[in-house]
Amino acid sequence: MNTPAFQPSALTTRRQFLRTSGAALAGTALAASVVRPGYAAEENTLRIALVGCGGRGTGAAAQALSTRGPTRLWAMADVFADRLQNSLASVQKGREEQIAVPPERQFVGLDGYRKAMDSLRPGDVVLLATPPAFRPLHFEYAVEKGLHVFMEKSFAVDAPGIRRVLKTGEAASRKNLKVAGGLMSRHSPALEAAIAQVHQGLIGELITCYAYRMHGPVGLRPKPAGMTEIAHQIANYSCFTWLNGSFLVDWLIHNIDVCCWAKNGWPVSVQGMGGRQVREEPDQLFDHYAAEYHFEDGTRMIAQGRHIAKCWDFFGDVLHGTKGMGILGEGQPKPRLFKGHKPASENLIWSYKGPEADQYQREHDLFFAAIRNDEPYNETERCAKACLTAIMGRMACESGRMVTWEEAFASDLELAPGLEALTLESAPPASAAPDNLGRYPVAMPGQTVAF
Repeated sequence: MNTPAFQPSALTTRRQFLRTSGAALAGTALAASVVRPGYAAEENTLRIALVGCGGRGTGAAAQALSTRGPTRLWAMADVFADRLQNSLASVQKGREEQIAVPPERQFVGLDGYRKAMDSLRPGDVVLLATPPAFRPLHFEYAVEKGLHVFMEKSFAVDAPGIRRVLKTGEAASRKNLKVAGGLMSRHSPALEAAIAQVHQGLIGELITCYAYRMHGPVGLRPKPAGMTEIAHQIANYSCFTWLNGSFLVDWLIHNIDVCCWAKNGWPVSVQGMGGRQVREEPDQLFDHYAAEYHFEDGTRMIAQGRHIAKCWDFFGDVLHGTKGMGILGEGQPKPRLFKGHKPASENLIWSYKGPEADQYQREHDLFFAAIRNDEPYNETERCAKACLTAIMGRMACESGRMVTWEEAFASDLELAPGLEALTLESAPPASAAPDNLGRYPVAMPGQTVAF
């Protein structure tokens, strides 16, 4: 990429200023309730660019602006003008003095990410919240520009993307840039306390972990007249595998990650199944997944995802150890641990009693505190490994084969090669090209090459 040279002297100067002025904020930055500060000198104001203005991006912008120390939303980028405007209107309510996004810094189109980041200074912050397929590309550009990065989950959709993310994370560390990832469950005080109890052996040695995300259907908006195929797929990214990496990667990653956190390790292999039993919408989404992961010690994790109406719903993790069990994870704000394997009130041996905190806000509080105090902060590796765990589950479910961690990581199969050159007029990737009846390719276990 032809980008302006990284300017270490400018970044170092701003870093020194932020560290000095931010030292007094270190203890209070992690408070559950944060008072929005007024502005200090411009040198102490972190400019923020939001790339990807959907609901999660809008929320991330609001949380970034609620951290300790002066911040200013400086630029925004999205493929769709209406989504950008809706996001801007939402985030500026009650924060008008923190918003500095004039029309000339509102960038629409697939190349908007570059323009938004180009408007920042080295040492500023970019929030990456586009569909996961674009995360490796955008992350690379941000680090080249010398920006601190918050990247929403998920972090890639295939193994080549994971390798790019890991390489970029290493470059960020060399440049002393801070990187936060959107696996916010890792910053839930309640869940941190629960996992600490698990690691201390309260429910014994873990035998089996179950990660669930079971709920109603994922919607698909109809394609408006005149909209290009690429724009339609991006607008419905949760329904197209090249964009979201599958339900396992885009939706179930949080609870897969929590199980691996509880196990304090990553799986060595996985087999699974899935398909479209009920879903008739013209897209690529399976309506159910079941992936069985295996750890080095022989124990297992089962990840189940389903989005079908009028079925049993559950969102969370269930852990079984040699002495007891736990119910926790994303979707379970009050984690509980029990003796034995029946989650009855009389068997409850631990529940969280500490102060509540917004895990979404806390991940930004930690991130911005690290920037202002120039402390090491880089979540890239952990986020990439959690994402690869979900990706290898998709590989197993779509192919019908057993997949090892090494095979998954070494895969050269790209779901959407050439994203750098993609425009809204481009043909969709071969993996998502509709036939003459408007039907999209759907993975067929036993036939699909998925890694």
